[in-house]
Amino acid sequence: MAQLVEVLYLNPAQSPENNDLISCNNVWVACQQVPQIPRDNKAAALLMLTKSVDLVKDAHEEMEQAMEECDPYSGLLNDYEEDNSNNHSVEEGDILGSPNNQDLYWSEEDQELIIPCLALVRASKACLKKIRISVAENGKKDQVAQLDDIVDISDEISPSVDDLALSMYPPVCHLTVRISSAKLVSVLKKALEITKASHVTPQPEDSWIPLLINAIDHCMNRIKELTQNELEL
Repeated sequence: MAQLVEVLYLNPAQSPENNDLISCNNVWVACQQVPQIPRDNKAAALLMLTKSVDLVKDAHEEMEQAMEECDPYSGLLNDYEEDNSNNHSVEEGDILGSPNNQDLYWSEEDQELIIPCLALVRASKACLKKIRISVAENGKKDQVAQLDDIVDISDEISPSVDDLALSMYPPVCHLTVRISSAKLVSVLKKALEITKASHVTPQPEDSWIPLLINAIDHCMNRIKELTQNELEL
């Protein structure tokens, strides 16, 4: 409405420009969106949490698919080795995915590291789902500040998952994976702490929070073990 009034004020009544029509249309579009606006703060929080869950779910599915398809050269390499037993005219690096093309596939060490990273992403998805359930079951629409805190920290989970996912694509820098994992773990623990201290967790000793913290710690400890050599170099 403010935009429309400003356009009508600045443009002459008989102006050939159609800025007023565009601004008027924007008002109608906004009005049509009113029925979809959350009715209260709790509904708004649940909407945002659902979006975060969906984003992390998509990231996890993409990572699993990438793990299945990102090294499609194994069969090709086997065929290549068999063919080369009788024909040595082809250079070792002439085939896509050969050992010289290390930027295009995961090494055995990379694949071993990916396992706890995927588990950490699954834990991230589980955290968001449990937080959303807690808000749905126990959230109060008048507790605006606490709901905002939960949503704000939950919004940081998906970007942190994306950072970890990007660091896992070949060529993999194990130190970068470790740093990205630690960042994600920090966000997850903060989200769980904020949720535990809020009204949506009436029983702070609820077993799902320490259970998830233990799962997160287990994943991070394994990632540290597999990347320790990078720190020692």
